[in-house]
Amino acid sequence: MLQNDTIVALATASGTGAIAVIRLSGVDAISITDSCFRSIKKTKQLKDQKTHTIHLGHIIDRDRVVDEVLVTVFKGPNSYTGEDVIEISCHGSSYIQQEIIQLFLRSGCRMATAGEFTLRAFLNGKLDLSQAEAVADLISSDNEASHQIAMQQMRGGFSSEIAKLREELLNFASLIELELDFAEEDVEFADRTQFKELIERIGFVLKRLIDSFAVGNVIKNGIPIAIVGEPNVGKSTLLNALLNEDRAIVSEIAGTTRDTIEDEISIGGIGFRFIDTAGIRETKDVVESIGIKKTFEKIEQSQVTIYLFDAQKNIDNLEAVRIEIEKIRNRYPQKPLLVIANKIDTLTDTQLSEINKTIVDVLMLSAKTGFGVEELTNSLLNLINTGALRNNETIVANSRHYDALLKAFEETQKVSYGLDSGLSGDLLAIDIRQALYHFGEITGEITTDDLLGNIFANFCIGK
Repeated sequence: MLQNDTIVALATASGTGAIAVIRLSGVDAISITDSCFRSIKKTKQLKDQKTHTIHLGHIIDRDRVVDEVLVTVFKGPNSYTGEDVIEISCHGSSYIQQEIIQLFLRSGCRMATAGEFTLRAFLNGKLDLSQAEAVADLISSDNEASHQIAMQQMRGGFSSEIAKLREELLNFASLIELELDFAEEDVEFADRTQFKELIERIGFVLKRLIDSFAVGNVIKNGIPIAIVGEPNVGKSTLLNALLNEDRAIVSEIAGTTRDTIEDEISIGGIGFRFIDTAGIRETKDVVESIGIKKTFEKIEQSQVTIYLFDAQKNIDNLEAVRIEIEKIRNRYPQKPLLVIANKIDTLTDTQLSEINKTIVDVLMLSAKTGFGVEELTNSLLNLINTGALRNNETIVANSRHYDALLKAFEETQKVSYGLDSGLSGDLLAIDIRQALYHFGEITGEITTDDLLGNIFANFCIGK
């Protein structure tokens, strides 16, 4: 899969901006750039310059000056890809970008495919596979928590933890394999007691990493929260208050929201995706009925449900509200439910006390004035286990890693059972090899072209 040709691509976002960066990588990156670049000091050749240096000059197409640029030289193997790399900082005109790229294509470069620079970094040993995947996660991170997870993985925190487990298991596997060569001698090179302790320790670490995926996955993709309740209780007003903008249409007419409305905000560095749904009620309106059906679908898909009721309207009918809340709790017993009494700014202290007596763990809020919104956001953060983030523990957010960890854990459990049952070394070796295989899948020590193709196809071109 490793190609020795020279690739080029725009490394910054497409469109007009102040500055654009065009990146080249490959064996001829420096010589091709030399043929199109004229330094301010006209005798200067890029091939003669030190690595990690920047040079001012012009990109020249025959005798025509295309642009004044800064050219940065990175000589392999001390570069991102491990090859010779050139980065050209030019003015951000779309016309200039295309003129320079077309010039390099005519000079012998090939247009890079999605993620090809990072693929070359992986193939040249600059990054392992999990670190390469973290590059894409870092680019797409849109809140503090997902950024922190991606940075930790890109720096090798996850890789080093897996590599350490794999190395220890590999050492014992070698001893088990050695025993097979002396099967007729009936000797044991691997201490079974120490091996049992190692397997238990590996299993413990794997279980912690597997469990962290529940947090990591929702942090990476945003935590979906469905806002539900009867029509006209203030769901859209609450969404607007949380987003601090008029995203949802608000009116006095019940059933205004006919479809779900979604938007995402960051609270405490974690992305929350709020879904304003159609009000739940009996209706003969065909369009509204479809919206209500979608409401229940969104509750199914959400991680958390917020049930909102009109405190002013229901103050004399709180028992009915309590029964409706219990129905939702019984229908979705595993899903966290936050109950909010809205429009409390219109009630007396006595009425507020009555709500607290009837509805357990109710949050008091006025979406119109913003009172109670901060308490709601704090309650949402408390539902998410961010302790691992604060303690800088490894959090798994990649579903491919999660799948490989599950398989590795299953194989270690088989080894543990085999040790307890007194299985022979040759049978233990089979399960050990499989566990090592799944560890290798994570870091890229074991790959296929199809796997790499699927991973790097999701990258942006230029990275």
